[in-house]
Amino acid sequence: MFTGIIKSVGTVTSITPLDDGKEITIGSDFANEVSIDQSISINGVCHTVTACNVDTFTVQSVAETLRKTNIGDLKKDDPVNLERSLRPDQLLDGHIVQGHVDATGTIKKIKQEGTDWLFTIEYPQKHSKLIVGRGSIAIDGISLTVANEQDNTFTVAIISYTYDHTNLNAKEKGDTVNLEFDVLGKYVVKYLENRGE
Repeated sequence: MFTGIIKSVGTVTSITPLDDGKEITIGSDFANEVSIDQSISINGVCHTVTACNVDTFTVQSVAETLRKTNIGDLKKDDPVNLERSLRPDQLLDGHIVQGHVDATGTIKKIKQEGTDWLFTIEYPQKHSKLIVGRGSIAIDGISLTVANEQDNTFTVAIISYTYDHTNLNAKEKGDTVNLEFDVLGKYVVKYLENRGE
């Protein structure tokens, strides 16, 4: 489990094809603290560390992950958002993020507004009941708040600190982002659907 508070932006140092996926090695400033079998969120996708040293750690992404997230689009030298799993003694500063991506979205518009940024993202219409104004959403693993919603797009406001300390500053119109909807909202929707409401 994660919080959506990005602790570091890593860099993809190598990608090696596997039979059913890819092995990805990432340079990180906390690689020397990582151990094998630990969970790390990479662009909002939970991965298990399979190898590590003082400068890098390695994970494996299966074919399903590559199909359903933007992990399959990664290239060498790409920046990635990193978060280590939540400890029991850690403050939940963002919101509950599982690292299980629900869908990908496409950045339709990026607009600077003073020192802040507005990102408008298009997503599959079938998920519209999971987007709530002023509700939480994880975008590439970042805990954010939906500023407004319309049809199958929503907008989030990004403060300058978040823009500067995540990979959002490298994003462009048309880029794909990973979306994880609020897990509490998903349970409520499921409950109501089961009741026929």
